[in-house]
Amino acid sequence: MGARRSGTTFTAVVSVLVVLAALPTVLLVALSGAPGTLVTATVLASLPVVPLVACFLWLDRYEPEPRALLALGLGWGAFVAVFAALVLEGVGGWVAGLTDETSIAVLAPIVEEACKGAFLLALLWWRRDELDGVLDGIVYAGMVGIGFAFTENILYLTAAYDGTTGVAPGGAGALTATFAMRCLASPFAHPLFTAFTGVAVGLAVNARSGALRLLLPLGGYALAVAAHALWNSSTVYGFGGFVIVYAVLMFPILCGLGALALWARTSERRMLANALGDAAARGLLPASDIGWVVDLRARRLARSFAAQHGGAAAAVAMRDYQQAVIELGFLHSRYLRGTPPPDFAARGGEYVDRIGKVRPTIAFPGQVVPTR
Repeated sequence: MGARRSGTTFTAVVSVLVVLAALPTVLLVALSGAPGTLVTATVLASLPVVPLVACFLWLDRYEPEPRALLALGLGWGAFVAVFAALVLEGVGGWVAGLTDETSIAVLAPIVEEACKGAFLLALLWWRRDELDGVLDGIVYAGMVGIGFAFTENILYLTAAYDGTTGVAPGGAGALTATFAMRCLASPFAHPLFTAFTGVAVGLAVNARSGALRLLLPLGGYALAVAAHALWNSSTVYGFGGFVIVYAVLMFPILCGLGALALWARTSERRMLANALGDAAARGLLPASDIGWVVDLRARRLARSFAAQHGGAAAAVAMRDYQQAVIELGFLHSRYLRGTPPPDFAARGGEYVDRIGKVRPTIAFPGQVVPTR
């Protein structure tokens, strides 16, 4: 019950913040350029969004996160983080008397990574039940980063066309150059930076030590700021520096984090198999069902079989059963590692009840289809 209340509180608070921040952010975007320029900038900024979101959803296939929470992450990045960063960077730069170059290279990374990472810390505080490890942290960080980059790119593209960046005279040439750099060459930048915080938050969820649960997110944030600062510095202090940082540092980091995400997804399969095997030995579910859940291809085949022999209702029942088993597997794994959440017993009981209610109504390939 406590987890449900905290989840409702989180959703309500974040939703209100997104709506409140959206109003001034949308107004700022609307005033940033002429209508035609704004439409063009918005279309161009949206082009990387769908492929990037698809990549993170592909990684998130073992235990898909609630779509509402993923949407909140996008909204937080696009509105709350952008608005807060604009205000804090403006005030901070004015109070400290920083030059534009120093603000971009130093202040922006500190502020922007804090504003984006706040969503992950809120998840860790209020919705820890939705975080099962590193992969979940990467997925949520990616959504926040994608949302932030989308709004920021609109502003940069509009400014480039209007010639207000101070770097180029404006027009179609400046717009094209900015689009190539931000939307084609480096659309992954903001999700990549924030992924450091996401990885750290994912590790903190399963940390046994209270000190580690505090230090890990701080360390992840520091790495996010460092990577962001290196990237921004390379764009401010010379194109040669940008190429070097891109080739020698950022691209290897991207590949490394991509490999980490793939490894985490593979390890999730092994973890689920081991945890569900132990759960089956305790009589919580049939051991014969495990393969139809932990293998993604078998999972799809089971849903197709259910739809073919029982229609849409059977497919929904199969999906609900598989999801309940997956949730039980992740929860039981935390129990086996010695880091169960406070509501472990209540949540585990709910999953076992769902499994027991749905199991008699479904059949896997090769089994007798129940009559309805």
